Amino acid sequence: MPSTNNTPLHPGQCTLVGAGPGDPELLTIKAAKAIAAATVLFVDDLVSDAITAHANPQARMVYVGKRGGCKSTPQAFIEKLMIAAVQEGEKVVRLKGGDPFIFGRGGEEVEHLRQAGIEVQVINGITSGLAGLTSLGAPLTHRDRAHGVLFMTGHAKPGDSGPDWRQLAATAHAAKLTLVIYMGVSSVERITEDLLVGLPGSTPVAVIQHASLPQQRHALTLLKDLPQCIADNGLGSPSIIVVGDVVQGVAAWQDRQNAQPQAAVA
Repeated sequence: MPSTNNTPLHPGQCTLVGAGPGDPELLTIKAAKAIAAATVLFVDDLVSDAITAHANPQARMVYVGKRGGCKSTPQAFIEKLMIAAVQEGEKVVRLKGGDPFIFGRGGEEVEHLRQAGIEVQVINGITSGLAGLTSLGAPLTHRDRAHGVLFMTGHAKPGDSGPDWRQLAATAHAAKLTLVIYMGVSSVERITEDLLVGLPGSTPVAVIQHASLPQQRHALTLLKDLPQCIADNGLGSPSIIVVGDVVQGVAAWQDRQNAQPQAAVA
């Protein structure tokens, strides 16, 4: 009888790992194990040294920085490197900030790897859109303030007009939804102008930069004042913008409201 060859087509393996928002203690146990077992790691720009410290000292670290507004490693080149490493028998970890499947282009990478005959495991990470407002002690959903949450990108790819912010604002207002906007600082004036078509100018907003990291900064404001608030506080990327009544759950917001003079009662 002919012998059966059970040798896999590609002796290597590939795992997309969510590094979370930055705080190494927010890594999942599964993510930490995958990082420690890797022989090659392809690391995004926003992944901190405290995260990569979990890697085996003998592992090869390849930094493939991708940051909005800066020179980045081409996506196609990253995918070619990953495929080549797996085909060479390496245990590959693609280490991505936040969660690989929330604005991390993880879906694109999985599709290209599968086209090359490579199966990919994905390990979720805490996305900064969740970690940001949580760090201020407020939820993204609340039975009295928000029935749901929308994760949106403020940075569309070339040739794509991006979200219809006016329609989203109207929907969020009618359905009591929280808007969580990634990569929106550079377009905040246009986004704010469109959101004000469907949302009151008095809608609370929180802007959180470097969520979960020691250098985290944040500001609380009203939607009508959002662009000026970002400028006045010097907030830049990476920042999360949270729009909605759930921001009222931030203790500092409550203190701010209590400090404002009350309107006279007629």
